Formats: sequence, structure tokens, C-alpha cells
Amino acid sequence: MIGYTMVGTTDLKRAERFYDPLMALIGQERCWCDEQVASWGRKDDDRAPRFFTGYPFDGNPAGIGNGAMTAFLVPSAAIIDRLFATAMEQGGSVEGEPGFRPQYGDGFYAAYVRDPDGNKLAFVCYDARPSATEA
Repeated sequence: MIGYTMVGTTDLKRAERFYDPLMALIGQERCWCDEQVASWGRKDDDRAPRFFTGYPFDGNPAGIGNGAMTAFLVPSAAIIDRLFATAMEQGGSVEGEPGFRPQYGDGFYAAYVRDPDGNKLAFVCYDARPSATEA
């Protein structure tokens, strides 16, 4: 259903520095980069969804859509915790600390961040289990 997602940036090099370590943690490689845009996904499958960041095509400043968010599905709460910490280290800001969100279902674990341009991202796992220290 989804071909790709794109978020705008005002500084492509900064965006690349932010997204490169996050995408590496979820097994997505850099697929494309030029002076206007960068993308991550699977180089071996051009039909798999990709994530892009770049300068808006129309030349106007990148704007932040209220309510727009890209959610990355990952296999475990531990990876979400690492993604959240990495996003903070790379200049992101907190939109929701990592944790269970039982209102969305048993095992729903997520963290919410904004990239340096203000784009909202979520890292989610649908079937996380509490650790022995949380139980």
C-alpha cells in the first residue's frame, strides 16, 4: 500500500546525520542521495517502501504538518529504546518516552520523537513483552 514516505528538511546534511544511525538500527540502508534528497530502504527491492527526506520540490520552505507522522515498525522494545536514545543523541526531541501504550493493544510499545526539522516519528512494536523488571 505505501510506496514511500517523504518528510521535508531545511538542512539535508543534518537530516542525513540524524537518519543514518536510526535507519541502520532498523536494518534500512541508504538507497539514494543527491543534493536534494536522501532515501533509506532495501537496495535489493525497489518495490519495498522507502523513507525519504529532502528539500520540498516547489522550492518553498519545509513545513510541518500537524497530525502527520511516520511510524517505523520494529521487532522489539529494546530496539525502540535504542532508537529513542539515538534520536536524542542526534538532535531529536521527545514527543513520547518509550513505553507500553495499552490503549492501543496488548504488547503495543512505542516511542515518539521529532527530527531536527520538527517532523514527527514513531517507533512501534505490536507484540512487545514486559521484561522481568517491568512485570
